[in-house]
Amino acid sequence: MGLLFTRLWNLFTNEEHKVIIVGLDNAGKTTILYQFLMNEVVHTSPTIGSNVEEVVWKNIHFLMWDIGGQETLRSSWNTYYTNAQFVILVIDSTDRERLSITKEELYKMLNHDDLRKAAVLVFANKQDIKGSMSAAEISQHLNLTSVKDHAWHIQACCALTGEGCDNQTN
Repeated sequence: MGLLFTRLWNLFTNEEHKVIIVGLDNAGKTTILYQFLMNEVVHTSPTIGSNVEEVVWKNIHFLMWDIGGQETLRSSWNTYYTNAQFVILVIDSTDRERLSITKEELYKMLNHDDLRKAAVLVFANKQDIKGSMSAAEISQHLNLTSVKDHAWHIQACCALTGEGCDNQTN
């Protein structure tokens, strides 16, 4: 009976969940967004500002904001935090030199009041490239085990193939 009630409730629930997709420039944020939306790779160019798309998954509506990651745009990320329930942080697993910048940006976000209840998904993207850091290595560099106030998960993925981006390819 409970399962039936849950399924009926879900049929009539059109609640949207706000998701922000952040990460440094060239991490693969837009490619991941369109993998979610269309399950295919689309040609992208650097995001200036943001892209927003509604993604429906198992009758759950997500309003996904893909925010540009260039250095000049990062200071405006906090304008997108209001009502965000989920943060997807996309990391270029081959970009060892800028991992410390990613860590700094992550902890700024986690300390922001508007994200105090947000769950965090870290995509370790570009796993198809030889020499890329593993999800475990990135987790260690970001010190994710110290994050206690937010639910978080790190997932290895390849945005170009969709591998690791959703539960259908895992």
